[in-house]
Amino acid sequence: MAELGKKYCVYCLAEVSSLRFRCTDCADIELCPDCFSAGAEIGPHRRWHGYQLVDGGRFTLWGAEAEGGWSSREEQLLLDAIEQFGFGNWEDMAAHVGASRTPQEVMEHYVSMYIHGNLGKACIPDTIPNRVTDHTCPSGGPLSPSLTTPLPPLDISVAEQQQLGYMPLRDDYEIEYDQDAETLISGLSVNYDDDDVEIELKRAHVDMYVRKLKERQRRKNIARDYNLVPAFLGKDKKDKEKAPKRKITKEEKELRLKLRPLYQFMSCKEFEDFFENMHKERILRAKIRELQRYRRNGITKMEESAEYEAARHKREKRKENKNIASSKRGKEDGKEGEFAAIENLPGFELLSDREKVLCSSLNLSPARYVTVKTIIIKDHLQKRQGIPSKSRLPSYLDKVLKKRILNFLTESGWISRDAS
Repeated sequence: MAELGKKYCVYCLAEVSSLRFRCTDCADIELCPDCFSAGAEIGPHRRWHGYQLVDGGRFTLWGAEAEGGWSSREEQLLLDAIEQFGFGNWEDMAAHVGASRTPQEVMEHYVSMYIHGNLGKACIPDTIPNRVTDHTCPSGGPLSPSLTTPLPPLDISVAEQQQLGYMPLRDDYEIEYDQDAETLISGLSVNYDDDDVEIELKRAHVDMYVRKLKERQRRKNIARDYNLVPAFLGKDKKDKEKAPKRKITKEEKELRLKLRPLYQFMSCKEFEDFFENMHKERILRAKIRELQRYRRNGITKMEESAEYEAARHKREKRKENKNIASSKRGKEDGKEGEFAAIENLPGFELLSDREKVLCSSLNLSPARYVTVKTIIIKDHLQKRQGIPSKSRLPSYLDKVLKKRILNFLTESGWISRDAS
């Protein structure tokens, strides 16, 4: 009679009493899991027919060698429990699976089979890519501790708290920015008979209120970052006296003004660090240029640089003394010093005093001036006699020099104005 109660696969004749797949389109067609997964077809049965899973709840998913002998029915109850109660609620999960399983057995079986077993190895990668943003990190996310954790109260005395109207336990002031911001939501209430327009209007009010709160908090953060409260109370002067900083040059002040728009994106400390790093960068660049200059002059050791700098300072000192002495001699020479650049050139003795001043101002040698003067006067005389002029001015005479010389000769009476 026991043999008559058993079920067999119609394709391979294996016993399928514990688990079998029954075709819903064909009569008396039941297959074992192996034949069903292989797509076995027999008689009118085809592999795309509908099927029904028939099991007695007695077979094991992990084989006979698995510890504990968990049946398929218990495995299904375990998966339902982990979905319903969540990972870690082993007492509730054990009660859902059945009285035959303790919370410790439920935990060990789930961890060993579904996490550390073959199923967990196949489904859970070794390195999980960080595709989800961690909003709880302290990097300024919506739920980061920097935003959700209240800031520590200001370190001020009770008298100063009363002066500012500051409440340290709440980190608030008696008079906040946009003091009437709460009136936007004070009269709001959600009713069941509200239509879509009223709901959207109330959402808009809440959104405006949240924006005002963010602006209020932003101003508090700015006051903390830039130490505006100690500055208002006069404490910053004492701190500056205790810790003197380096003197800021005029160029750095101008650079600070240019970089002022960055204040809204950086805190006070971040901006100071940024500016200090820029100052260090300028120092390093100057040092690099100095080392490159040493290398160009054949200096390869720092010990040699000191000797080189001493010699360079002496050379510059001698040059400076020489310039001072020459300037003193020029002042003593008086008027003769004005023509020092051209007095030793040929033709200097042929010039009048006004012509000497002209040549000195134009940086023109006396011989060239005499040549240009001769050509211009000769052309002027030929034009007055009706003879066409064929002479050409020298190439070194540009338009500016020609105009200056023509004006000088006209004023001196050498040529007439219509000719010039």
